[in-house]
Amino acid sequence: MGMSVALEGDARQAAAAKVAEEHGLIRKAQAGDRLAFEELVSRYDKDVLRLAMNLVRRPEDAPDIYQESFLRVYRNLQRFECSFYTWLYRIVTNVALDHLRRRSSRREDQAPAVEDGEGTTRDFFDRQAEQRAAANPERSLLGQELGEQIAEAMKQLSPRERLVFEMKHHEGMKLRAIGELLGTSEETAKNSLFRATRKLRASLKFMR
Repeated sequence: MGMSVALEGDARQAAAAKVAEEHGLIRKAQAGDRLAFEELVSRYDKDVLRLAMNLVRRPEDAPDIYQESFLRVYRNLQRFECSFYTWLYRIVTNVALDHLRRRSSRREDQAPAVEDGEGTTRDFFDRQAEQRAAANPERSLLGQELGEQIAEAMKQLSPRERLVFEMKHHEGMKLRAIGELLGTSEETAKNSLFRATRKLRASLKFMR
């Protein structure tokens, strides 16, 4: 029992030290220290790139979102007041939402994609279908057709519906957190998720 309490105390102290160090870097960056800003970028660059990939599901678009997100961070660093990671996450989410809106207006939207072990990109839902059909080769064609239909179904979602769907099902986020990041309420995020799910089910009802 005593050992457990001591370990928890050490963990809290380490976390507090990390936060204090980060706040120090932020203050230096706000004062114009470019090296301090670059250190902040290096701490979160992988997280930002992963988040961008998960939200837009196109590898070729993730670097643009990454660059735009950190550019916005740099331009607005003086306004930072809360948890840096939460603030950064919100910026990346907003950049991704803007990107999805532009992409939707160009009618180039695609279904969520994931990269397999061989470096190729496939539709997320298609991969799930492939896994279920693995034990029955006769269903492989059905899995391919499902992926194509889902690609079309995702085009019916609005950018916000698409983003909420991705954040819930691919990032595993709670609706309250999604609402906060999108600058809205948990109930609004819940409604967006409901509409997205309903649209996808309606488009894919023949596959049931």
